[in-house]
Amino acid sequence: MVQISFECIPLRTVGRFDIPLDASPAFQQRCERIKQAIETHGQHNSYFLHDGSCEFRLTNHDTLGLLRFAFAGTVLTDTADLKTRQVDLEIALVGESCDWLTRDVATWFEETVRRAVACEFDHYIAAGDLTKTKERIAALQRESEAAGGFLGMDL
Repeated sequence: MVQISFECIPLRTVGRFDIPLDASPAFQQRCERIKQAIETHGQHNSYFLHDGSCEFRLTNHDTLGLLRFAFAGTVLTDTADLKTRQVDLEIALVGESCDWLTRDVATWFEETVRRAVACEFDHYIAAGDLTKTKERIAALQRESEAAGGFLGMDL
C-alpha cells in the first residue's frame, strides 16, 4: 500500500519574490526553494509541492515493513495542465522499519516515490483539486489587490 500527501502551490500564482524579514527560518527556506523552482522551471505549468510524504507498507503488519519518505519539489504538467510531464523532487528517507533494507533498495524506492507522486498528481488534477486551488488563489489575489496588497497577519 502507498499513501501520499502534499501541499501544492501553482507557481504561476507567485507574484512577489521578496521574503518578509520577520519570516521564520522554515518559511524563509520554503520561499528560497520556490524562487529556485521558478528560476529552474518557470511559472507556467509548474507546481511546487511541499510538506510531502510518501509511505510504503511492505507487509501486513502494523510496525514491520514501513518505509516513509519526505519530499518537496516541482511537478511540471503538459500545456493543458491535464497530465504530469515531469517531477523534480528532493526525497529523503525519514523513517523505516525494515531490518532488511539495503542502500540499493532505498535508492530504488526513491525513484518509486517520483513515479508514485507523478501518478498521484494526475489523480489530484482529475479530482479537480488543482482547479480548486487555482480558484482559491485567484480569489485571494483579487482580495489582496482590492485591499492594496495587504490581507492581514494570517496570510
